[in-house]
Amino acid sequence: MAETTEKRMKAQAWAEEIVSYVDNDPRPIVKCRESRPITDVKELLESSAELFGDNICYLQKWNPKGEFEEITYKEVLADVQGYGTWFMDKGLDGKRVAVIGPNCYQWCSTYLAVCGFGCIVPLDKELGAEELKNQIRRSEASAVVFDKRHLEVFRQMLADGDTPLEVLVNMDAEEDADGVYAWKRAVEEGKKLVSEGHREYIEHEVDNEAMSILIFTSGTTGKPKGVMLSQKNVCAELMIAPTIFELRADDRFMSFLPLHHTYECTCCFLMAIYKGSSVGFCQGLKYITKNLKELRPTIMLAVPALYEKLYHTIWKNVRKQGKEKVLKNVIKVNRITKKLGIDLGNKFFGEIRDIFGGRMKTLICGGAKIDPDILDGLRNFGFNALQGYGLTEAAPMGAFNPQDEPNSSSIGVPFPGQQIKVINENEEGIGEICITGPNIMLGYFKDPEATAKVIDSEGWFHTGDLGYIDDEGYAYLTGRAKNVIITKNGKNVYPEELEYLLGLVPFVSESFVFEDTKAAGGDTLIVASVMTDAEELEEVLGEEYTEDDVMQLLWQAVDRINADAPAYRMIKKVIHRKKEFVHNTSSKLIRFADENKAEE
Repeated sequence: MAETTEKRMKAQAWAEEIVSYVDNDPRPIVKCRESRPITDVKELLESSAELFGDNICYLQKWNPKGEFEEITYKEVLADVQGYGTWFMDKGLDGKRVAVIGPNCYQWCSTYLAVCGFGCIVPLDKELGAEELKNQIRRSEASAVVFDKRHLEVFRQMLADGDTPLEVLVNMDAEEDADGVYAWKRAVEEGKKLVSEGHREYIEHEVDNEAMSILIFTSGTTGKPKGVMLSQKNVCAELMIAPTIFELRADDRFMSFLPLHHTYECTCCFLMAIYKGSSVGFCQGLKYITKNLKELRPTIMLAVPALYEKLYHTIWKNVRKQGKEKVLKNVIKVNRITKKLGIDLGNKFFGEIRDIFGGRMKTLICGGAKIDPDILDGLRNFGFNALQGYGLTEAAPMGAFNPQDEPNSSSIGVPFPGQQIKVINENEEGIGEICITGPNIMLGYFKDPEATAKVIDSEGWFHTGDLGYIDDEGYAYLTGRAKNVIITKNGKNVYPEELEYLLGLVPFVSESFVFEDTKAAGGDTLIVASVMTDAEELEEVLGEEYTEDDVMQLLWQAVDRINADAPAYRMIKKVIHRKKEFVHNTSSKLIRFADENKAEE
């Protein structure tokens, strides 16, 4: 018992130390200093249920055509304690449990329950059967919780007997069947065990330094690495992240980015629990507009592509209504009146705000670089549009823009208790971005060599991202180290920068910049393969445009980009691509796929 008490006291002291980073950070950007210490995910839920018991925690449609139903914090705690008790009763104490499926209460309750006794392994629901089998084997998962879409895949794995799987749970089933347990029945049976006095799960002590979360990266080259995260990593993020932007118990998230990614998992699902907020589960991409109106969220996390599409659609509709000039004038006037404490937005931007549900306050962007004009434009409509930066290995937050002093061109500043630096700077001042803090992963699963390559002896994680830091401490990205094109004269070309500039062209939907290594004469030939937006082309060229018209338009855009670039960075060849680029399951372009360099 003494050892248990010692561990607990050590964990509590650590949590209080993390909170002290916030209290002692002298920067004026640290506005919210009411962080409470938490040691692990189990305590996270228990303490929030005590503080916010009757608050709505989740909103879910159990019937796709029905209404959103509310689940309170007290109800979540009871379900999770029952579910965790059921898992332990099945002999899974200390073991790994995988979860796969859409964003839903069943997924979240599985994550929360497993963190109380073992290690959760979130899986990408877009993976094929063979890769799923591979990740089950590599993770050594003893159980998996899945949706009906994956029933036969895992049932076959269990029958084959060539994976460590022992227990299958179907999150969509009403009753147990054919050796597969139903999530609903598991929760009910576990709650019955608790009522009969089974307290093994409730009293189970969590080792917050052990690997509790195993996430396979969705890299664009090579096999995915298993990122090992502890509950310390995640809880540190929860305590320090909401200190530079305001998040309250009456806020509501809409969750639609995949939960198996740490971006959505930590920053939406777990962060909401920490602050006593609620989460509504979007039914899918095609239901976003409908669900926004139903849920009326105040905060949303998304990737640049979604915000760009919404922003361009808004202006397209404004132009169709002949109100572009009027709206631009209102924006200019509102910038002035806001400084005087008068916001005209509620009166003039009502229709735009209604698209986001009518209550939206904060739009957080991550996952890739976004056009700063779009963030500024969304801010003009009255939204607090903020960009951040992170990686799975950082659980995931590495930097964020403070709400009162955002810089739309920057990925932000480090959180309290974290640091960012740039090493091996070139003549342009660009080098590799490194980060350190209590959020950095334990390492790569069963791969000490790969771990040693990215985490140095002083605990700095070498991200592989290139960029720089300005005099005010704001960091900027320029590209990935492994993607840099080095010219024959030793100059560096960052393809992501050129792709970003191409992305600002209205009729360009996606681009891929690479070097033609077979170019005659050994010269460095920078190639841009570009996909276009047919609707945008039609607006510019009319309905009867030809391929020659498109190429001429593309070269006009490229020439404008080249005009501001030194000779070695100029795009010398343009491909008008007709087929979709090859992407991974995270929708990131696979840069080194030969198909993406093809003419067609």
